[in-house]
Amino acid sequence: MLDMSSPYFPQPLVQPLWIEQLFQVPQTFAHTIAQIKRIAILDFEREVADKQLYYHNHDHITGVQHRAKTIFQVIRPYLPVSVDSDRAELLLDLCAVTHDLIQIFVPQIEPNTARRREAGVSETATIKRLFQYIEEFHQAIQNQNPEASVLFTNNDLQILQEAIAATICDYDPVEQSIFQPALYNRAQPLSTVARVLALADIGALGMEGIVAYNTEGSLLFLEENPDVRSLVEHHKLESLRSDQPDLYENVRQRLLRRARFQVNFAKSRLKRCLQELQGFPPEAIPILHQKVFHYLSSETIQAIEATTPTAESTSLEALTDFFQFNQLMAERHC
Repeated sequence: MLDMSSPYFPQPLVQPLWIEQLFQVPQTFAHTIAQIKRIAILDFEREVADKQLYYHNHDHITGVQHRAKTIFQVIRPYLPVSVDSDRAELLLDLCAVTHDLIQIFVPQIEPNTARRREAGVSETATIKRLFQYIEEFHQAIQNQNPEASVLFTNNDLQILQEAIAATICDYDPVEQSIFQPALYNRAQPLSTVARVLALADIGALGMEGIVAYNTEGSLLFLEENPDVRSLVEHHKLESLRSDQPDLYENVRQRLLRRARFQVNFAKSRLKRCLQELQGFPPEAIPILHQKVFHYLSSETIQAIEATTPTAESTSLEALTDFFQFNQLMAERHC
């Protein structure tokens, strides 16, 4: 039985009646995971709607699930016999679904600026929320004598916490790009689940190519710049040059910075790929490098540099055409 005094658990919650109705005594750990995922998705859908999340939404977690499963299937045959690969895969899938449950933005003071997140704040809140689901689940079924194998252990909780924390990004001023510091912490080697989740979270370019990569960048910009999204939605971008020249330049500069970041981030992904794969079984690394992250190549970087508008003279119209905002907004509202 789980030790409820574990430091991985928050204080006990007041248990709503609807939790009792949703949770059932599981027969397998897979059933346990399915129930937690169901609760998480219900909550997540409210978060997406309330905060107008264009990137951190259901499509993103589905993409991370798919990428995580692909990576895990490659390394699974090479895992030590001491690793319960079935349980690890279930925990990985739960992490993929829940790793972005909460998005906390810094209060905006200046108008016409991007909303931003402080590193680690959303992830910490997400871990706490996930553990609340787990605690509520345990409380809901504890009087029905469930098998110990279907409950979360302290080791499971440590894996979940470590994995979601591994998705925290930091900024590298030299590369002018972001990276995940946990992948480089030699003092505390990551679990397989954590390393897979981290790479799956930012692996769209390497695994899915330029179109998916550019789409993610566009959606992230719309999410972080709700004022620009409103202009697109109400077809007001076109008239900014004549009606509001200062705002025209403001939006143009924000899009130009995003376009330049797209190029820098792609270069960083290629540069860091092999180093970030080193924590996996040695036999799996060539397969991951050549067949899973196969889009990470100099040819891909050259193509991104050639097609991404980064010149200082680039017009707002050219930038919005590149980011395809109208198309993405239309698809969202279909």
